[in-house]
Amino acid sequence: MKARPTSLADLFWSFSFLALQGFGGVLAVVQRELVEKKQWLTEHEFVEDWAVAQILPGPNVVNLSLMIGDRYFGFRGAMAALAGMLFFPAIIVLLIAVVFAGIADLPSVQGALRGMGAVAAGLITATGLKMTRTWKQNVMGIPACIALAASAYIAVAFLRVRLIWVILVLGGAGCVWAYRQLSRLNRS
Repeated sequence: MKARPTSLADLFWSFSFLALQGFGGVLAVVQRELVEKKQWLTEHEFVEDWAVAQILPGPNVVNLSLMIGDRYFGFRGAMAALAGMLFFPAIIVLLIAVVFAGIADLPSVQGALRGMGAVAAGLITATGLKMTRTWKQNVMGIPACIALAASAYIAVAFLRVRLIWVILVLGGAGCVWAYRQLSRLNRS
């Protein structure tokens, strides 16, 4: 039987711990904690839930926490997970804002923030690469997944196409291809 949170308090403290570990970018931390350590989700469930969390309005990881909390404890679970995800980071942001107001112009502080941005980008890239393992289960097939991922990367990184157009065009193409593949599977 798959592991699950034991209580509302378990949800709150688990999501608090996640939020505090990955302050500023928690995708890599959430995937490791929920899939690999706690085993509340399989890798495939995580990818599916993450995809849904991305299309909902609001921060992706907050959407994911709401979905997981709701899955195990209904509305109360969703609120416990949400509170865990937001409470401590909100307190920390308020404290940092007070401190940062006095030191924001220092070159060393600006350099540290640029370095943290590079680390966050590396963590997101590493998590994205981990998630490619689920491509073999994707209805579109590995070649289509690779083509869409490479096209999106080239469009954003090198051609500087606005993200909204990349999502609309490549996301739309992916949806059409997936629908076509699902239709083909249903006919056979």
